[in-house]
Amino acid sequence: MSTGPLAGIRVLDISTMIAAPFTAALLGDMGAEIIKVELPGEGDTLRHVAPMYANRSLYWSVLGRNKCSITLDLHAPRGRELFLELVKRSDAIVENFRPGTLERWELGYDVLKAANPDVVLVRVSGYGQDGPYRDKAGFGTPAAAMGGLTYITGFPDRPPITVPIALADYLAGLFAALGALAALLERERNRQGGQWLDVSLYESVFRLLEAVVPAYGKNGAVRERNGNRTGQSSPIGSYRTADDRYMVLSVSTDRVWLRMTAAMGHPEWASDPRYASNPERTKRPDEVDALVGGWFAEHTALEAQQILDAAGVPVSPIYSIADIFADPQYAARSDIIAPADPDIGPVPMPGVLPRFSRTPGGVRFVGPPLGAHNAQVYGGLLGLTEAEQADLHANGVI
Repeated sequence: MSTGPLAGIRVLDISTMIAAPFTAALLGDMGAEIIKVELPGEGDTLRHVAPMYANRSLYWSVLGRNKCSITLDLHAPRGRELFLELVKRSDAIVENFRPGTLERWELGYDVLKAANPDVVLVRVSGYGQDGPYRDKAGFGTPAAAMGGLTYITGFPDRPPITVPIALADYLAGLFAALGALAALLERERNRQGGQWLDVSLYESVFRLLEAVVPAYGKNGAVRERNGNRTGQSSPIGSYRTADDRYMVLSVSTDRVWLRMTAAMGHPEWASDPRYASNPERTKRPDEVDALVGGWFAEHTALEAQQILDAAGVPVSPIYSIADIFADPQYAARSDIIAPADPDIGPVPMPGVLPRFSRTPGGVRFVGPPLGAHNAQVYGGLLGLTEAEQADLHANGVI
């Protein structure tokens, strides 16, 4: 039985790969019933994406968690009919096809709304449902580049760096989940039916560049690649310790600077007019880094952590995934869970966020085999007989 604050909400996930499927996964973590609609015989492309274990995609195990998998060909007339029957019984639909695809399949918002006036349609794409780029293929890496993030990532004497995770996809998934919840809440408050949401990958990245936008719009300043530095505070960045570890330090206020210099045994840095205020320090980042970096080079990572923690200075070692698995904070908060897969055993994965005091969410099962819930959905929810389901299967509809 589903638990969580969204228990009783049913979502149709007809999307593929990462961005919109992440939206559905988040809603599923919070208790929504997710029906994952996949193409017969093929399924979501993510099922074939590494890392693999025993010929199974571990990526799918995580992103497919809490999703009931059914097969359905939305191109087929009978498949379209069955999908609309599911729409009548659902609260939201999540899709990430190229704009215009659902309309070509005669499943545009007007058709979905006619089947269920209360349905919320969440549309995720690379560049949005309109504009001159709407028809471009949308993937996270080019979206992060167009969104302005890639240009400012890296060091000034080297080429821009691409973020090594599907950040644009996950950001879009987060905004889409937030939008879905807002639309469902508005529907319940105002009783005027559902609506559709337009979320793009590039805009999800651009939304985070808050300080960069007015700096150019008002001052004409173009943010360039500056390594670990932001240009807004100093010191900030990574520093090598005596035992060849790297630690990240962030000093964003003069109060923290005072605490840090005292803890490091160099109160004279704080009284030096060149470094006394954050604006002055940001004018001399190389000098500040040399001072702070010299101190880290004389201490082990553990020593530096203990000294700066005691002084209330924000600092952390740079963790690998192995460090994360060994860390007591992660363990204490159950940040890594390992629900069991019936074929490959426990699958470690990130836990559920956010935490709810009264209605906690959870992971009920990992990404299931393709079509594992056909009988449950077509028989239990839509009331089709076993013979009808067999006929649909034989004709490639499910």
